[in-house]
Amino acid sequence: MLESPVKRTLLKEASVKKTDALGELVRTLARLRAPGGCPWDRAQTHASMKGNLIEETYEVVEAIDSGDDAKLKEELGDLLLQVAFHCQMASEEGRFDLSDVAAGICEKLHRRHPHVFGDATAETPDAVLEQWHRLKRHERGQRKSVVDGVPHSLPALLRAFEVQKRVAKVGFDWEHAADVVKKVHEELGEIDEAAASGDAAALAEEVGDLLFSAVNLARAHGVEPEDALRQTVEKFIRRFQRIEARLAEGGRGPEECTLEELDALWNEVKAEER
Repeated sequence: MLESPVKRTLLKEASVKKTDALGELVRTLARLRAPGGCPWDRAQTHASMKGNLIEETYEVVEAIDSGDDAKLKEELGDLLLQVAFHCQMASEEGRFDLSDVAAGICEKLHRRHPHVFGDATAETPDAVLEQWHRLKRHERGQRKSVVDGVPHSLPALLRAFEVQKRVAKVGFDWEHAADVVKKVHEELGEIDEAAASGDAAALAEEVGDLLFSAVNLARAHGVEPEDALRQTVEKFIRRFQRIEARLAEGGRGPEECTLEELDALWNEVKAEER
């Protein structure tokens, strides 16, 4: 069935509205930052917005884990706002704007995908990644160290993972996962020794070594430690909240229970989830 002229017009208007949504975002931010705009927005700087950017990124990750499309759409919008906000601040100083950022990433995508936009060949995801990293190294020139460029601002667990991946690419890695397990046990023993010595600095160092080894163990088994730990924290919160709910039914709180009682409730909740 042919579409009516009215329907075609409405569809065209909807398409134009969506196409211009980014332009409207830029105009909105420009208004908020202009004289007479929002005092809070006008007071922000790149530095003051760093925390917001990190927070919104993690909220997108949480939305992905939830499987809720509406939540994901909202959180992606919040993250897009952060990108656009930084571009607006830069634009006010004549440095770059959102269009420059979009053009730059489009150019990079074309350059890093010669198997799609050029004559190169890459038939598997692994081949694509190897090509991407090769092109990236060529573009950035020779670095003094393979671990140069790992951002200091990354969460420590994720930064350890990235550093280990970098050195593994040049052959500095464990041959077998079983060897990493031995290293974890070794680090546990060294923690006991440091704790017995009463040396707080040594104990902190050994705990750090254990965590680093645990990241290596996760990587050896193809597990991303940051994501694994985040899911474990969420699982712990969920279970503990169920314990609190059960205690509340009897008019009690966890602070009124013995460790044995809490441990028994924990095991009950854990068994029910399985």
